[in-house]
Amino acid sequence: MKKIILLLLTTLILTSFNEYPTSEFSIVGKWKGEDEKDIGYITFQDDGYAYFEFQGQIIGGKEFVVNGKKGTMTYEVNYLKTPIEIDIIVQKIESGEINKLLCIVENIEKNVIKLQMDFNGNRPIEFDDKETKIFND
Repeated sequence: MKKIILLLLTTLILTSFNEYPTSEFSIVGKWKGEDEKDIGYITFQDDGYAYFEFQGQIIGGKEFVVNGKKGTMTYEVNYLKTPIEIDIIVQKIESGEINKLLCIVENIEKNVIKLQMDFNGNRPIEFDDKETKIFND
């Protein structure tokens, strides 16, 4: 009996100290993106809030107002997926209604990412050159 308990304790201790791989990349920061006409920013804060900045307007964060309705914008990241998955979550405060913008992202070099979003509720599974945007911080 003592051997079984000792074996169980040893196994528990050894598995408790295993290191699981983590991504060295973090999406947290302010990312600048450009297309033919405009420059915009996406900011992912370390407290889980996100916001878009475009033509001097900021939409998102802990609380924002669009068309008289208050909302909040957060994000969730799954670094274990390839490509990395990001859900940008917009919640209307009054009704509690939630909409998600499903994205994929890849860190292509230091401080440079490519990001693709889908506005139809489907997560992209691979990058499409026409739909992918490059951002840097």
